[in-house]
Amino acid sequence: MHPTKAYAAPAAALPLGPFEIQRRAVGPHDVLIEIAYCGVCHSDVHQVRDEWGGSLFPMVPGHEIVGRVAQVGAHVKGFKPGDLAGVGCMVDSCRTCPSCARDLEQFCQKGAAFTYNGTEMDRVTRTYGGYSSRVVVDEAFALHLSPKLDLAATAPLLCAGITTYSPLRHWHTKPGDQVGVVGLGGLGHMAVKLAAAMGAEVTMLSTSAGKEADARRLGAAGFGLTSDEATFKRLAGRFDLIIDTISAPHDYNKYLGMVRLEGAMVLLGVPPAPTPIAAGSLIFGRKTLSGSLIGGIKETQEMLDFCAEHNVVSDIELIPVSGVNEAYVRMVKGDVRYRFVLDIKTL
Repeated sequence: MHPTKAYAAPAAALPLGPFEIQRRAVGPHDVLIEIAYCGVCHSDVHQVRDEWGGSLFPMVPGHEIVGRVAQVGAHVKGFKPGDLAGVGCMVDSCRTCPSCARDLEQFCQKGAAFTYNGTEMDRVTRTYGGYSSRVVVDEAFALHLSPKLDLAATAPLLCAGITTYSPLRHWHTKPGDQVGVVGLGGLGHMAVKLAAAMGAEVTMLSTSAGKEADARRLGAAGFGLTSDEATFKRLAGRFDLIIDTISAPHDYNKYLGMVRLEGAMVLLGVPPAPTPIAAGSLIFGRKTLSGSLIGGIKETQEMLDFCAEHNVVSDIELIPVSGVNEAYVRMVKGDVRYRFVLDIKTL
């Protein structure tokens, strides 16, 4: 076993603080990664505060993990000590169901083992995340990172990056496509960067006029102010694909009006209440309303390789681990451009 420093939430109503966990001994197919940085995801806040229910305490959050391999098991072939490596939202799956056979481990029919606030596939051993000094994971769920990219800014790619890359790839985004991105936050800024790197013409759709300059800096060619009803008329039937990253209540029907014939709108945000959909919003134009959840391991590696080729990383604010409670407050207020990352050496 490996005694490991961590930062944990002892209960839903209490702040995170220092904690110690035990990482398992390195098995024959495992890699031990000394964590350098871990991104802070909005889902960390939801789970630490038990806003989705079912949270397990004490909880060590974090599923945007990057660092260096310190030790490998006897049968590991893909990694060696010193390699850069990352861990995303999953640390295992059943590997045999139809979803896993299609490299869609996030939809494992037996339930994937998520990186924290869950259990390993034995359904007994708790998983603890990347707000910690090291992690042990089967090499099948470890990811190769490029030394070309800033390591700290690479961390959010393990969640925000793959969450936006996957629908862009699934809907075959190509040069010249018109892509709308709803919301300029942690997910939205990655959607803009990735769609632009794929050659699409990107339009940021935001309720805030103050976001326009940043959206254009990130790669957006256009901007639509959605607090102005005229925007929905001006952009009617414009987009091949809309990536909707907003978790606040909003009218999907209005945005579907901006989707062109046989286009699609993909939901990444999770509003707190169901949103009514008018059948005509889909029928007239044979449009698709879809959802997407992170990506499988193969696709996540593809995304990381794409980002290395196109020099795409997240815009981050690097903070000490002790600043995470303040970061949660600021993140809920939208006061971050665009992703907090914890410097684990400050643990």
